[in-house]
Amino acid sequence: MSHIPVTDAATDARAEGHPQASQAAIRRIALAGMIGTTIEWYDFYIYGLAAALVFGTEFFPDFSPTAGTLAAFGTFAVGFIARPLGGVIFGHFGDRVGRRHALMLTLFLMGAATVVVGLLPGYQTIGLWAPVLLVTLRFLQGFAVGGEWGGAVTMVVESSPPNRRGLYGSLPQMGVPLGLVLSSTVFAVVSTLPDDELLAWGWRIPFLLSVVLIGVGLFLRSRITEPRTFARVKASGQARKMPVVEAFRHHWKAIALTVGMYVSAGVPFYIVSVFVLSYGSSHLDLSRSVLLTGMLVAAVAEGVTVPCFGALSDRWGRRPVFLGAAGFAALLAFPFFWLLATGQTGLTWLAMLLALAVAHAGMYAPTAALYAELFPADVRYTGTSIGYQLGGVVAGFVPLVAGALVSSADGASWPIAAIWAGAAVVGLVCALIVRESRGRDLHSDHPKPFPTPSSMTAARAPGGGRPDRR
Repeated sequence: MSHIPVTDAATDARAEGHPQASQAAIRRIALAGMIGTTIEWYDFYIYGLAAALVFGTEFFPDFSPTAGTLAAFGTFAVGFIARPLGGVIFGHFGDRVGRRHALMLTLFLMGAATVVVGLLPGYQTIGLWAPVLLVTLRFLQGFAVGGEWGGAVTMVVESSPPNRRGLYGSLPQMGVPLGLVLSSTVFAVVSTLPDDELLAWGWRIPFLLSVVLIGVGLFLRSRITEPRTFARVKASGQARKMPVVEAFRHHWKAIALTVGMYVSAGVPFYIVSVFVLSYGSSHLDLSRSVLLTGMLVAAVAEGVTVPCFGALSDRWGRRPVFLGAAGFAALLAFPFFWLLATGQTGLTWLAMLLALAVAHAGMYAPTAALYAELFPADVRYTGTSIGYQLGGVVAGFVPLVAGALVSSADGASWPIAAIWAGAAVVGLVCALIVRESRGRDLHSDHPKPFPTPSSMTAARAPGGGRPDRR
């Protein structure tokens, strides 16, 4: 790979033919993206935690403990089914009307659904309507998240200097660990309640706290402006009537690659952050507090490592960073469960730390800029959202599949480790196929996800400059 010289933001901006946004505006957009995704993922994760710890008893009491947990994980998976639909609908809105308006709507819808879950009566009160309404609200949560991520990273990456897209683009990615920190912290506190009080009312507190977070997020997003890249598309009349049709017709290869790369990061992440909470306590006799504290420590560390990996992708390229992390994830799959099986608190926390702060962060951080750089401006919101969320469908069913496999394997962890390792290999293959996108012109009408003979020749030529900005 040829070296890409670091230039100042203004020079890169002039090279792309548009004026550079001020540093203050860039920081404001990046902060709004990070805080918005933090709130979105806080809402999303408290559902996952409640599914692992509470919902089996509260909403499916007539089931056996194992069947109740599987049913609760099934409602968790429903949110992932809704995510691609949200990506299509909000992507259409964002690519035609504006990124900012779509993001305001996703945040409000997600928060409203979460608050209502906190108010929802249990099975003992309204019978079958309780799980039915729970599934419906989970669908709305997933629908909103489906439009959140693609819009947030698109706005940030389009507003960033070309030589800092990896760093700024990774800030919305921090919403994952930060949302996990918030949700784990709140649940760690309410989990100290006696079991009867936790089941009666304590589990509702994290959901109701979303009211405060929604207000903060909406205020911040109301103060940002549309990226100049999108404004230019809209002013020139190039906005597509059906962005989803355009994306699948002309950019299906890029969508397929983004799906594969998401799967490699998402599968181990949901195994660690959702499935292990149930598996560790029921099969390994690990205490709930040890697992939640380990999750919290690992999430805090990932909040630090995500921007570091994002910055490395600006220096080394998106592919090398992703490939290194995916390879590490593949090697970690079986040792992760061996460490848990020791029953020792320190080794349990080490396993979670390596999985989240190194393997997941290294794959997840560079993909914000990478995904956005694979699609042209007129379908960027739609393309990134669809690829990311289709991958989420696969990853979202892992806790459900993992629970069934472990039950049929008498508690053995090897089937789950094999799924983890296989997902990492899928990501490795996709990253080897995809074309390096660092420094690409975001105004290009036809970015290509694969290397071409001419591009590889230019990359090998002395003084080739920026081969990945053609």
